[in-house]
Amino acid sequence: MSANPNTLPDNLPVPEDDGAAAHLRGSRLPDVALRATDGSTISLAKLKGRTVAYAYPRTGEPGKPTFTPDWDTIPGARGCTPQSCDFRDHFDELKGLGVDHVYGLSTQTSTYQEEAVARLHLPFAILSDAHRALTMAARLPTFEAGGETLLKRLTLVIDDGVVTHLFYPVFPPDQSARQVIAWLEESRQA
Repeated sequence: MSANPNTLPDNLPVPEDDGAAAHLRGSRLPDVALRATDGSTISLAKLKGRTVAYAYPRTGEPGKPTFTPDWDTIPGARGCTPQSCDFRDHFDELKGLGVDHVYGLSTQTSTYQEEAVARLHLPFAILSDAHRALTMAARLPTFEAGGETLLKRLTLVIDDGVVTHLFYPVFPPDQSARQVIAWLEESRQA
């Protein structure tokens, strides 16, 4: 198994839609305050305008082994760093298409996330749901690995606190932002 979190294996298993996120479409998100890596506290339910929030299991650390020995074989687990880099690389394009806020979201602590934001040069903050308050209140899809409960990869388009579009499952993870961009462009023409 590759310890390089920046690359994806050729045989990455494709996650299947298990229906665990279907209830989110059209729902108002619960008002849960999350710590952001920029030091602020954010409630996705209270943000005005359009927000894109992508949830992921956990970012890896260069030079360290994968989270669990079978990490690369768990559908949807691998690809958190490439997904964040895709949002970084397409951040300006998302803003140009009317996205007011972009956030990553994981159950990792803000301290851990701050390292990833700095290392990956992310132009947006990552939100920590380390206590899984939002995960439980919104019933976000999760899976168990390494004795931890982790978020399944999904992307929410949120307008004034309401989920107006959902990408689930997200695959391949390194094209997540481009999938959102394609949807935004298509929505403009409709």
